[in-house]
Amino acid sequence: MPMQALRCGCSHHPLHCIIPPYMLETMAESADAAVRKTAVAAIEVSAQARTLRSTMQEMPAMAALMSPSGKKNRQVYDGQHLGQSSMPGVLVRGEGQPKVADVAVNEAYDHSGRTYDFFNTVFARNSLDGQGMTLVSSVHLGHNINNAFWNGRQMMYGDGDGHAFLRFTRSLDVVGHELTHGVIAHECNLRYQGQSGALNEHFADVFGILVRQWRLKQSAKKADWLIGRELLGPAATKARGLRDFGPGKAYEDDPAIGTDPQPKHMQSLYTGPGDFGGVHINSGIPNHAFYLFARRLGGPAWQLPGAIWYEAMRKLSANSDFGEMVSTTLMIASDQHGAGSTVHKALQDAWQAVGL
Repeated sequence: MPMQALRCGCSHHPLHCIIPPYMLETMAESADAAVRKTAVAAIEVSAQARTLRSTMQEMPAMAALMSPSGKKNRQVYDGQHLGQSSMPGVLVRGEGQPKVADVAVNEAYDHSGRTYDFFNTVFARNSLDGQGMTLVSSVHLGHNINNAFWNGRQMMYGDGDGHAFLRFTRSLDVVGHELTHGVIAHECNLRYQGQSGALNEHFADVFGILVRQWRLKQSAKKADWLIGRELLGPAATKARGLRDFGPGKAYEDDPAIGTDPQPKHMQSLYTGPGDFGGVHINSGIPNHAFYLFARRLGGPAWQLPGAIWYEAMRKLSANSDFGEMVSTTLMIASDQHGAGSTVHKALQDAWQAVGL
């Protein structure tokens, strides 16, 4: 794994972006001038947002804008290609209002609503905080920005450069991933560094992909288990997605974004300083364990596997590591399904298969 792809070109304040820093840094060294230019712009936007995100992580309840009805409430703003200091922008669609001409507005509205519906229907959770938090989104952040992120208070979406990436509202699992960071903040608030940070990214990936599978009514065996496949632009010619829960790589030797660095086993655990200690990298290990567990059980992954993972997320603490994740999920499986049950044994095998 090239070290230049893993440099932490970031401040000490974490930001939950769907495009990780190592990917942007690889793009910033591309032979394609267009890819380089937009990568640098995305890195700058991410850096600008970190201080706010760090502050919001310390007091997530203070960041919540409550719904007037106490139920699903979406607000989508047009950022008008301005910077983050001008956000949220101009309100263009509120809860219950009809579609507008702007496809990005409608995608942000629809996908945030589907994420709300997923958590509400499957886990009886009322929005990200469990108490009816309004889901605020801003589209058209800056010019051709290659990222989307949850800043602790709202969603922000770049339009992509049309080259390496398309608009970031296109992917339901990406929207679900980013909004799940809000759920995590209101539950275990996992510290965004090292293994706890990798678990933060892991939970966001899991529930992001489960939102899509739930929406499409896909079984664990029929789903493709790729994150962000709809985002890939014409320059990403060898990429299948941003991340792959399965045994393969989401992208390899791609001319725009390089090679997927995620390991699938603890033997390949990344231990360097980049990416806040590998939060987007090492999340591949528990991601693969969840994939193995869900595929072994069959059926809808949001049911038995998803229920165990949701309960585990609520039981973990800010500094939990992989070992605590393993023991917590096994305890839940044993309590709910019996020690030595099919579910318990399948989960043990899945963790052992990734070296945990």
